[in-house]
Amino acid sequence: MKVILLQDIVKIGKKFDVKEVASGHALNFLIPRKQAKIATEKAIQEIEILKSKNEELEKVENEKLVAVINKIKDTEIEMLVSANEEGKLFAGIGAKEIAETISNQSGENIKAEIIELDNPIKEVGEHAIKLIIGDVKAKVNLNIKSDK
Repeated sequence: MKVILLQDIVKIGKKFDVKEVASGHALNFLIPRKQAKIATEKAIQEIEILKSKNEELEKVENEKLVAVINKIKDTEIEMLVSANEEGKLFAGIGAKEIAETISNQSGENIKAEIIELDNPIKEVGEHAIKLIIGDVKAKVNLNIKSDK
């Protein structure tokens, strides 16, 4: 059965994709949860319009984020966290926590998706955090200190 995805679904596709899925999966899982709808000609035309509007909105939003990145690049952000005597953190710091800290300290709204982090940070000290949107890259210095 052909369906139009209304959100990103792992192992199936991205939002607005037209995909062929098993009828049972579509009728019993995807459609009732409003994750997809049946792909009729009219629905496909409507989705194409929505897709183009969504792309325009993302482009504008990305331009705003690029301006924010250029404004805060090479700044230093401090974080106070719980750590043991050896400087190991009790909980790893991920992109979400870093984005919240940058937003709070700089006054600029940052999304966690633009932060490139291989693994959660688990040690006190200075860390270079990469911010990436498309071709634009910037670096923010994150200084993690123990709250003891």
